[in-house]
Amino acid sequence: MISEAANRHLIEFGARLEHGAKLPFDEPLYAGVDLGTSNIVTAVVDGQGRPVAGALTQSRSSVRDGVVLDYVGAITILREQIGRLRAASVSVEAASAAYPPGISGRDREAFANVLQAVGLRVVSLIDEPTAASLVLEITDGCVIDIGGGTTGISLIEDGEIVYTADEATGGHHVDLVLAGHYGVPVEEAELIKLDPSRRDEVALLVRPVFEKVASIARTHLRGRSPDTLYLVGGTSCFPGIGDVMANETGLHVTLPVDPLLVTPLGIALSCLRTATDRLAGAKGRS
Repeated sequence: MISEAANRHLIEFGARLEHGAKLPFDEPLYAGVDLGTSNIVTAVVDGQGRPVAGALTQSRSSVRDGVVLDYVGAITILREQIGRLRAASVSVEAASAAYPPGISGRDREAFANVLQAVGLRVVSLIDEPTAASLVLEITDGCVIDIGGGTTGISLIEDGEIVYTADEATGGHHVDLVLAGHYGVPVEEAELIKLDPSRRDEVALLVRPVFEKVASIARTHLRGRSPDTLYLVGGTSCFPGIGDVMANETGLHVTLPVDPLLVTPLGIALSCLRTATDRLAGAKGRS
């Protein structure tokens, strides 16, 4: 189950998004930047890990399937977000970013490059589902991060990440299915997907995509038996996806109050923890 504390932090982050807490802050702040296919989300926490501010902007195709395709576009969006935060007296300097587990090398470093380009000091890089697990505070289970372009998997046993994987299936693929069915551009298909009045109609059409996500989970978990699947990521917000995952995998499935905000908040917590550990290590050597 998702802890009450985890859900409370997500609710608090949602309330702080684009608004912020009481200002100004007299202590260092730590940011987590989620460069997603659908949205770019920045979360900011204080030294106790409490959400204090954040920003969310549609990514405008700057990132696709875990790869930064448009550096200028991604940098422009993030610079706007950091500018809004600093204008609200949220002085952000230290930040971390996340990448899908299957990304490596230059593609992984690209996420850090975007942060550096807007003047942020990059503290760390972390894979997306592992970042999510920091918010959920779980010691056993499997985090399935279903984003706009990819599905990431992080298996946790006795508090340790023992396996990660990533495949290119997510919300963008839902949009492609709808665009093909209705004969409309992908941008219009996304609006159809988000229209509550068409939710039942859309659910029947896109169920195969969710079944594919479940198939990905089954494949990567073969030979392992986590008690629970924890769904996070923007695509996990679609009603009914939890039921499909449970039916197809035979596992217990649970979702936090706002799956979209889990990963960015986890990235910010990773930034805080890494910075704190480095400071403690430096003091120990002095």
